[in-house]
Amino acid sequence: MKSILLIGLGRFGMHVAKELNELGHQVMAIDREEERVSAVLPIVTNAQIGDTTNIEFLKTLGVRNFDLCIVTVSGDFQSSLETTSLLKEVGAKYVVSRAEREIQEKFLLKNGADEVVNPDKQIAKWTAIRFSADHILDYIELDEDHAIFEVSVPKTWLGKSVGELDIRKKFNINIMAIKKDGKLDAAVTPATVLTEDITMLVLGELKSLQKCFRL
Repeated sequence: MKSILLIGLGRFGMHVAKELNELGHQVMAIDREEERVSAVLPIVTNAQIGDTTNIEFLKTLGVRNFDLCIVTVSGDFQSSLETTSLLKEVGAKYVVSRAEREIQEKFLLKNGADEVVNPDKQIAKWTAIRFSADHILDYIELDEDHAIFEVSVPKTWLGKSVGELDIRKKFNINIMAIKKDGKLDAAVTPATVLTEDITMLVLGELKSLQKCFRL
């Protein structure tokens, strides 16, 4: 369990608050608008109305005591940038800030953000990959060059064992796990036979995955 300071309670911020709550973290939520603060109160540890571009207000929050600060301010990049910078100035351990454009990512990283998330860019890439191929069911980007795909078993692989296919040698891809009826099985061995009623979680370089599954 972590202690997290969440700044900005727009739609994205509210989703983050809900997910953090479900994960059991302690969350202090901040926004300028009273209505948003009232809405988030049932799902966070505490919430306050305040202007996080005001360094004196930030000091009252005890920023140093939080394991993580997340800035999800939207529609006002100046406020997001100032908040990010001031958080570091008052001793924030780790700051994750939201960007809406690539140029914003650069400014945030140069002004205090330890990491930047761009939800629109990330979901756009996921959508393009997920729905441009019939057999890709899910996709997780690990870095610019590596990813995990959840894929259905290609027809030419059906009834064959993992050892028989030897895709690690042929494509430099690892089958990490298989999923059947919504249940994950990570005990994949060379003797595991691939059938039509399972999906595979495969890990590798994007180029290798694209070549193997003809994306």
